[in-house]
Amino acid sequence: MHSRLFFPTALLLILIAGNSCNTTYQGQALQYKSYRIANTQQQDSALLTFLKPYSDSVNNSMNGVVGIAEMSLDKKQPESTLGNFMVDAFYTMAKEKYNTEVDVAFVNFGGIRLTQLPAGNVTRGKIFELMPFDNLLILQKVKGSVLQQLLDLTADRGGWPMAGLTMQIKDKKAVNVMIGGKPIDPDRVYTIANSDFIANGGDNADMLRPIPQITNGYLMRDAIFDYISKLKSQGKNITATIENRVTNAQ
Repeated sequence: MHSRLFFPTALLLILIAGNSCNTTYQGQALQYKSYRIANTQQQDSALLTFLKPYSDSVNNSMNGVVGIAEMSLDKKQPESTLGNFMVDAFYTMAKEKYNTEVDVAFVNFGGIRLTQLPAGNVTRGKIFELMPFDNLLILQKVKGSVLQQLLDLTADRGGWPMAGLTMQIKDKKAVNVMIGGKPIDPDRVYTIANSDFIANGGDNADMLRPIPQITNGYLMRDAIFDYISKLKSQGKNITATIENRVTNAQ
């Protein structure tokens, strides 16, 4: 009896499912409404109780101190202490994690999400604020002529943090570019460390899009954590100086 009842029922469900798969809907209108969440709104105590073990765990992790900043690091152009600290982290850790020589490292100015890293204890949460996105630290091998195009783009944007080279900005172009103490060679192939966002053409870096990426899934945020740990193992704190890596030509 159960088998006779099951077969028609199963067949009916299959027919319904099959018909539903062929049904398509087209949106005719789209409306948005903003909701502002504030402490004045009534809280759901049951939901807060349910989430408390998770929120406590997250808060404990994010409030953990990962390092000490000897001074306040600021975000400015064409060069800044915060930018130098971050790009030095990418430059150093890219060499280590990919076990290869890296000529130049970059970070786009807009990718730095804080204007300042205050002096004192630096928490894990503060690094997440600094780099909230899961961008990957990748390598690309580019000819000097392509690298020059990228440098011209950074010059047009007012200057990005860089490690491994020095340059000047004149008429929104990169001039007097020196890599490893030598003038940039348009025919030489350079290994650059960069974010997957920029390598995929983000921030108008279209010249990098056709170039293959070397990646092992290493996050740029993790590179900062690892760099801070590396400094601590050497008895050093978080600090940076202005080194005239990127300057405006007189």
